[in-house]
Amino acid sequence: MNVLLAMTVDPWIAALALATVAVTVAMGFWSAGKSKSAGDFFVAGRSVSVGWNASAISGEYLSAASFMGVAGMVMLNGYDALWYPVCYACGYLFLLLFIAGPLRRFGAYTIPDFAEGRYDSPLFRKIAVCFVLFIGFFYTMPQMKGAGTTLAYIFPGLPYWAGVVVVGAVITLNVSLGGMKGITLVQAFQYWLKMFAIALPVFVLASVVGHYHEHLGANASAAPAAVERKALPGKAPGDAQWLAPFGSLTTKAVDNALKSAPSPEAKAELEAARRPYSLLYTYSLIIALVCGTAGLPHILVRFYTNPDGVAAKRTTMWVMILIGVFYVFPPVYGVLGRSLTPELYDAVGAKGTDKVVLELPTLLAGKDHPLLGSILSGITCAGAFAAFMSTFSGLLVSMTGALAHDIYGRILRPQSTPEQRLKAFKWSAVIVGGLAVALGTQVEKPNINFLVGQAFAIAAASYFPLLFMSVWWRGMTMKGAAAGMLGGGLAALAAITLTTLSDVYSVKSLADFWVAHPLLRILCEQPAIWAVPLSIGLMIVVSKATSAQVPADVRMKMLVLHAPEALGLKQEYIKEHEGLGH
Repeated sequence: MNVLLAMTVDPWIAALALATVAVTVAMGFWSAGKSKSAGDFFVAGRSVSVGWNASAISGEYLSAASFMGVAGMVMLNGYDALWYPVCYACGYLFLLLFIAGPLRRFGAYTIPDFAEGRYDSPLFRKIAVCFVLFIGFFYTMPQMKGAGTTLAYIFPGLPYWAGVVVVGAVITLNVSLGGMKGITLVQAFQYWLKMFAIALPVFVLASVVGHYHEHLGANASAAPAAVERKALPGKAPGDAQWLAPFGSLTTKAVDNALKSAPSPEAKAELEAARRPYSLLYTYSLIIALVCGTAGLPHILVRFYTNPDGVAAKRTTMWVMILIGVFYVFPPVYGVLGRSLTPELYDAVGAKGTDKVVLELPTLLAGKDHPLLGSILSGITCAGAFAAFMSTFSGLLVSMTGALAHDIYGRILRPQSTPEQRLKAFKWSAVIVGGLAVALGTQVEKPNINFLVGQAFAIAAASYFPLLFMSVWWRGMTMKGAAAGMLGGGLAALAAITLTTLSDVYSVKSLADFWVAHPLLRILCEQPAIWAVPLSIGLMIVVSKATSAQVPADVRMKMLVLHAPEALGLKQEYIKEHEGLGH
């Protein structure tokens, strides 16, 4: 078995991918020597420059969903999937305008720090910590899916779960060694590696297979065959998937519903009745991606590594530019795959369209130039490694910080020493990493971007309303903030968990229920369109009802959040940590 496996491994692909892992580990060990204090592990000593931080945030944000998932969704669902990259990039506009500067001026180590400091409530910190973990674990699952897919492609015959375990172990080691300061350099390097790995093969492939206008005629002539292919199992769903663009029902469920229609008229009526729901799903997804970007704890904590609020806003502006340039390229892979490699529709899970970025070079360039195809595919595999490794690193730091700093250091052992908190950080990294790997092994079937959209929906319904309302409305009370965060966030979490479990474990009774009630399926699968207004509405109503409990020093806190830093009002909320870097 091992000999057979070795014979099928492309040496160029394996070498370039493993080189990326080796460089990542080496940089982690090197930077670990520079991480000595609690400030280094939690917020990188608050000394990261704008350029480095923008590259690191971009590297952290451009996950497996961006590098592999966008192309896979464009290939599977067509141009409608372009909402994903557009909304990913636009979400940073919210951060730039409303959150980045005030959040940094307040000064904290984690978002739960901000929650407690804004409302003088240790109880609210506990609520905020829970959502860091909820969002983090949901977001680690698509990264693990990317890891399993990539390793299974590089080493044919390797089980999906093995790739998840290997990558999870490597990143957990890196984070436990160096914390935030340790991964900042790694993530900045990985952004530029991903930019190179996604862009270079596009230009080479275009020179090999021709440019856009050359495919128009071929696609037009192939249209009749494509119509026939839509009806075949495992082929491109096209317009036959009447809850497109984002597959609100699985293709299998759609096929079953259509097959069970008693007559052509009933089938047409069934399609017509459900078609308007696709627009509802699109609106909900836009809300989730734009607002969710402004509510991701592992991204938000990055702003605490800037020296001041001005630097945080400049960092956000550069991040918008860097990720905007990156998102030009993944849709090109999806279009090429949709036109030229229909064989990828024959498989699902780790072997389906999610691997189009990895396999396209060998399928196209490799036909006439095998060595060129192998090298290009090796480059894209290296970029894929950088994608899910950098994002998983940030998620792991965010969740580990919540356990070590918020739960252990602020709730369980508030009198613990910096050395004890550093030890707790390292053990927490191992625990969180192990749980993330276990969850990652269970999500081979769903598409990567499908999973990411759900994580964004939870963030949009919980952290985004908390931050936006807390920063801009002085009338918010702790009870109002908690009611909104719990009401909207838990409702979104429950709805998403229900649909995810029914898809991952193929629960027939639920699948039949979703087919019969497509509107409920859409509202549960992508709940942002109702969960975000619910969260904000609860915050307003409950805060108005408890207006007597607005923090007494709210005016000073609002000044700290919004006053120009030249006035000297900026503070570091965690007073007892001011000396940890010395």
